[in-house]
Amino acid sequence: MRPGGAPRVLPCYSVLVESPELMIYGKLVAGAIGFLVLGPIGLLLGLLVGHSFDKGLRRTFQFGSPAQLERVRQSFSESCFSLLGHVAKADGQVSEQEIAQAELIMRQLGVQGDQRQAAIGFFQRGAAAGFQPEPLIAGFREQCSGHRQLTQTLLIFLISMAAADGEIASSEREVLQSCASFLGYGAAEFAHLLEMVQAQSHFHRGAKPPPNTDLLVDAYLALGVSRDCDDRSLKRAYRRLMSEHHPDKLIAQGVPEDMLKLGTEKSQEIQAAYELIRKQRKAIGRG
Repeated sequence: MRPGGAPRVLPCYSVLVESPELMIYGKLVAGAIGFLVLGPIGLLLGLLVGHSFDKGLRRTFQFGSPAQLERVRQSFSESCFSLLGHVAKADGQVSEQEIAQAELIMRQLGVQGDQRQAAIGFFQRGAAAGFQPEPLIAGFREQCSGHRQLTQTLLIFLISMAAADGEIASSEREVLQSCASFLGYGAAEFAHLLEMVQAQSHFHRGAKPPPNTDLLVDAYLALGVSRDCDDRSLKRAYRRLMSEHHPDKLIAQGVPEDMLKLGTEKSQEIQAAYELIRKQRKAIGRG
């Protein structure tokens, strides 16, 4: 967050969002072209096309407005901590490790003071009997439409909660699969993400992978590639993942600045996995 708590926003955003009269260029240009080509009928068609363009442009700029970023932040916080509680209670009880994981996520997101109390309330609500995640997720998807990275981050947090006590129980996996489905992930897509996230976590700074873990196998899983892929495919997968978590790209997608640190941490995990593969390939004469 910037001093005073205001999210970073480019100056032109606020001008365009606060000045609806400026958002008419699409109508003017399309209307003029339509009139020149087809006369009055073309003018009407051009205005319709231009209106759609202006509407889309306005929505794009609003992704970066302070008001929209705050709505996104609030929706993410409520959805995240409610669903974390839901996942934690999936196996019947909330463990100390799962409480510690929720505390860790609060620190990662910079949740303090009143926001922290609200997050605890959301977590407790999600852990309560009878909690229904679908309406909450539907609201999140509506509010955060176009913020694909936020959706993936939410699901990654849920996976980390399920794995907090060392393994993902079948009941937790079912809840994760259900939440992923509501978030728009197919079964195969979710299984692939789950595999990658679990492998990437072994490369987190200070992490202690389970005994007998083959880190080289995990490195390939972390990058989402097969062990027999060529160097070109390996580098392409690495660059794609690094691009997804680049701060500038996250900001452009409307990700609140409090969450940019998570992108940096994820990039470090991906880089560590990639470097391990490159080192091994060089040792055997492949790289």
